[in-house]
Formats: sequence, C-alpha cells, structure tokens
Amino acid sequence: MKLFVLFLATLLVPGHAAAAPPADPELVDLWSHTDELNAANRVPKAAAPRALKRARSAPDLGLDDFLDANRNTGLLVLKGDTIVAERYQYGRTAQHRFASASMAKTVLGMLVGIAVHERKIASIGDRAEKYLPALKGHPYGQTSIRDLLTMSSGVEWHEAYGWDRDQGLRLIENTFNGATSGGANTVLEFNRREAPAGTRFHYASGDSEVLGLVLRAAVGMPLAQYLSEKIWQPMGAEADATWLVDRAGNETGFCCINATLRDFGRFGLLLANGGARDGKQIIPAAWVKAATHPSAMHLRVGFATLHNGYGYQTWILNDGRARAGGQPIFAAFGVRGQAIYVDPASKVVVVHTAVWDENVDRDARVAQYQLWSRILKTLSQKERAA
Repeated sequence: MKLFVLFLATLLVPGHAAAAPPADPELVDLWSHTDELNAANRVPKAAAPRALKRARSAPDLGLDDFLDANRNTGLLVLKGDTIVAERYQYGRTAQHRFASASMAKTVLGMLVGIAVHERKIASIGDRAEKYLPALKGHPYGQTSIRDLLTMSSGVEWHEAYGWDRDQGLRLIENTFNGATSGGANTVLEFNRREAPAGTRFHYASGDSEVLGLVLRAAVGMPLAQYLSEKIWQPMGAEADATWLVDRAGNETGFCCINATLRDFGRFGLLLANGGARDGKQIIPAAWVKAATHPSAMHLRVGFATLHNGYGYQTWILNDGRARAGGQPIFAAFGVRGQAIYVDPASKVVVVHTAVWDENVDRDARVAQYQLWSRILKTLSQKERAA
C-alpha cells in the first residue's frame, strides 16, 4: 500500500475506542504499522534502557476531556524522568511504534549538530553540493546547510498533499513510492528558486530531504545507524525504532521515524536537558541552544509564522526573551497531530501521537496548545506547592 495513503485517507467510520471520537481503523493501523508496509532501516535500542519513574498521583490535567474530543492514539506527559500520565486509544499500546511524520525533522536537525561537532560536516555555511556532487549547480546544491536547517532555501515549494502541483506529494512519490531511483534524484525536479536563500522562512520538506542526504554523505553510514549510535542508544531507548527509506536505501530526511511513545518522550527529555543525559552530553549543548533559538529576524516567533518561530528543524513556541532564565519553549510537529512539546525550564515534555481527520487541523492543534498550557501551569503550581 502506498505511503501517501497515510497523509490522504480521511474516511471516518462509526464506532468508538473508549470515549474517543470515531476514527478510521485503517488509518489507525497505518500510523502504527507504517514500517511493515514500507521499506525501513532499523534503529537498534539501548542495551540498558533508561528507566522512567511513575508518579504516585497526578493532578487533574484535563486529559480525559481532551482525549474524549481528539483522535489521539497516544498521549504521554513527563515531568523530568517521571511519567505523570500515559494514555492510549483505539487499541494501541506501549509496544506500538507510532509514525512520527515530520517530528523526524527535529531528530535530523540534532543529528546534524552531532556531525558538525565530530567535524564530519565542516561548517553549516557549506553548500549542499560539497557533500552531494549530484546536486552541483542545482538550486538545492547551491543552498547552504544553514539555510536548509532553517527552511530558508527559497526553493519553490507547496505542501498541502492535495493538488497536482503539490511538491510535498511529489516528494512522497519520489521516495517511498518509487517514482525515482532515490538519493539526489528525489529532489532534482524541484529546481526553481523563488526567493534568495536565507531571506524568508517557508516550510518545505524538500529542504529536510536534501539535509538528510547531505548528512548521510557526510557521516558515511545509514542515518538509522547514526541515530542509533549517537542518540537512540545513549539516551536509553527501550525499543528499536525504524526509519523509512527510498529505493536506494536512503533514510528520508523529511519524515518517518517510527518509535514508541515513551522513546519519543525520552528524546524530548534529552532536549529538555540541553542534549545531556544524567550529566553526559549526547547532543552538544551549544547546538541544542542554537537549534531552539531563532537565528534571524525572519525566523522569530510571529515572523516565521503568525504564532511560531523556527530554529534548526525545530518549531519555537516562545523564544524565551520574556521568561526568567531566557529558556525557550519548543516543539517537533507532524501532520495529523504528531507532536513533542518541550519546556527546558520545567523539564515538562508532552508527546502526542494521533490520527487527525485532516493533515492540518487548526482547531485540533489549538486544543493541543491549550492542553499544553494547562499542563505547564498545573505542574508548575504543584511544584511550587511541594
């Protein structure tokens, strides 16, 4: 079955799982078995998983009302290394690997930081064509790694998964569905620059796809292996993850890591701690800071989009300028409701896996934001009262 069904299927059928709103059972299965329907590379787990404690009791966070109204397959709330709440719907369990959609972009951004630290990437000022000779002279080849990281390539891009000029849909065809042989060929058709690189934010999965190919060439190994060695095992993942690949076996930089809810939570917790686990640095702290702060005016909150800013493949919800300590609040987002919300100041992480009826549902995302705000406020008040 072709992967783009994941993005386009919208049929609703009668029936409830618990009190959750009705959802298409096929869509639910697709988003928790993606790697069984498409080629994928394995990301081995840690030999000794990082234990997560469980809260003895939890305040009312409004989770029941939220889950009654939203098509979540999973919802996890962490306060530091303690699970405050963990819920599943539609027959999903802690053993299911859930599709990340574009949450994978944030993972990719952090892997780039590790490669820079290891000097496998000399500079984010380098052009992509330095690592991908097949893109020499192409607009993407002439784009710097920095501008790829910040979605500032200026390459023409439309991503709505619903019309014949949709580059996002074409990229899915070119990678998972075998319309090209893979690798650099997946992006060759996207060859028109409509704005100077580095001057505007414009969400484009093509930027991330090229970034993933650059990273793969720079490190000289599959990205699934690099992810396992550099993040997944060191952070203490409890289960293998997978990463979908194109016809040539290249992991797709723009999406599609599949992992358990708790391991997505462990990744969020790693970022909440500045890239460190128990004092041991896994992702360079300076990189995590740079990745979660806007590096130019067009990337600031309210400039990149009406409500959000953008860092290195990471959404910025609050840039921290108005907060004590100046720490930002940031997130990884994916279509159909995937999200990892992170507040480094309070060490609160919230993970959503979902099967929204639409790729982008503004009302449902607003509901997520509202729940996030309530969780932050409630857990902060509880901490002050303790």
